[in-house]
Amino acid sequence: MSDMLIPRTLSAYDYPLLIKNLLFFPVVDNPDQEIVYRNLYRGSYRQLRERVCRLANLLTGLGVKPGQTVAVMDWDSHRYLELFFAVPMIGAVLHTINVRLSPEQILYTIDHAEDDVLLVNSEFLPILEQIRGRIDTVRSYILISDDGVPRHSTVPAFGEYEQLLAAASPDFQFADFDENSRATTFYTTGTTGMPKGVYFSHRQLVLHTFSVLSVLGTATAHGSFGRNDVYMPITPMFHVHAWGMPYVATMLGVKQVYPGRYVPENLLELKKNEGVTFSHCVPTILHMLLKHPNAQGMDFSGWKLIIGGAAMSRNLCIEALKRGMDVFTGYGMSETCPILSISQLTPEMLGLSLEEQATIRCKTGLMNDN
Repeated sequence: MSDMLIPRTLSAYDYPLLIKNLLFFPVVDNPDQEIVYRNLYRGSYRQLRERVCRLANLLTGLGVKPGQTVAVMDWDSHRYLELFFAVPMIGAVLHTINVRLSPEQILYTIDHAEDDVLLVNSEFLPILEQIRGRIDTVRSYILISDDGVPRHSTVPAFGEYEQLLAAASPDFQFADFDENSRATTFYTTGTTGMPKGVYFSHRQLVLHTFSVLSVLGTATAHGSFGRNDVYMPITPMFHVHAWGMPYVATMLGVKQVYPGRYVPENLLELKKNEGVTFSHCVPTILHMLLKHPNAQGMDFSGWKLIIGGAAMSRNLCIEALKRGMDVFTGYGMSETCPILSISQLTPEMLGLSLEEQATIRCKTGLMNDN
């Protein structure tokens, strides 16, 4: 029996675990669901697909080839989401630059990652102007601006993002390739010396998306993430893909809200006006939101938040629970893509006092930065 050859089904398809396949489901099942950027952009998954195709044509037109690196310096936005897909989908590597690093550290990461193309928000042009003469690898710069107006700068931009997208073709055929190809890279900050690079393959990112979705999507007592939720990240997209949650949210086809720079009043306004129900952040952000004057008297009931990056104190957890938030901790590392575990209470635990619940909700550990 062991020597028998089992015939392969002629119609079998070696389905590679590629990021492009995460985008297939919402475009088919929920094409008109909204993707929002502050009060500046309101689109749909159908438009996301089209803009990803336009971006792919723009980048390949600039000569970006599989294996080359495209970097981005931007706040959390719909543009960042488009880059999350378009860059790895053409076989290139997306470098999410940590804009909070010093100019010297940013220079180091650009050169170490061997960035070929760099998309930069106009707010960060002063940083690039400090180091531009020492950047060895970047051959094309694309300017990002919320108002679409080019900025005067010594950085030689090829053009402005929205104008270039509008001129690009909306059709692109994304090929299959090895699922173990590099998809993204970013640099850790919680280490000694210069930042350390971490790479992720398509296979790793897709499996991480599936595993997080299986945990959050099957939760019955609390902390669930489903098709009726409204998602807003409050963890930077330059840090481990905002804990991988934009990929999860996109595969689910939920409404997504991107806040740009983390300004407390803007976050609170978006939560209220857009009906945000699912987010993730570090404890300091949670504390900042709860203590902000605009938060006093605001209804936080039903807002689910994964807390990581540092230990959530028991008192902070209790305060959030009293305000109606469903907060729970996650644990992981950059090298694990990053989520490893999430604390979810059983129905019986939800019958405990808030103080007893807080003790359990804070036990999972830290979402480490390194």
